[in-house]
Amino acid sequence: MEMLDALSQTFDHATKVVAGVGPDQLDAATPCREWDVRALLAHSLGVIVNAGRGVSGQDLLASTNSYPLDADLAAQFRIEADRTLAAWTTHGLDGEVNIGAGPMPAQAALSVNLIDTATHSWDIAHATSQDGNLPDELAVTILAVAQGFVTDALRGFVGFDAPVPVGSDARPTDQLVAFLGRHP
Repeated sequence: MEMLDALSQTFDHATKVVAGVGPDQLDAATPCREWDVRALLAHSLGVIVNAGRGVSGQDLLASTNSYPLDADLAAQFRIEADRTLAAWTTHGLDGEVNIGAGPMPAQAALSVNLIDTATHSWDIAHATSQDGNLPDELAVTILAVAQGFVTDALRGFVGFDAPVPVGSDARPTDQLVAFLGRHP
């Protein structure tokens, strides 16, 4: 699966998950120990916005962890995801971009955007009792990207725990989140 198509599908999936979050669930705990649903949504949107800004050569947010949330979370998420996807489509995967961690190859930055969105959409779905399963082909693609990108050193830097063992017959989404240190 082509990377921009994978990001587009991931944004579609994440938008559905965000649309399923009720106002009474914003304070719920998530698999990200330091963040409740509200904080995780603010972080996820901040990362998406910074990716779009960085790819477009715009100034980055001072912090991706405190992006202000609108009352209509799903509409806000869709708008920002569409803006970022358009920026990636215009820029492509050549050259370097800075999405907040310093200049890096565009392919690596897109990997960050893809893995972060997929992982946190699962975290939010899990915290709000929704189905967080990505389409199987998409989950397989993101798992392959993650396995080629997420090192032990990076895990410590970005807060991914060690992989959690799952059976070879586990669903692709379960394999992905387990690789990223979540308990499916």
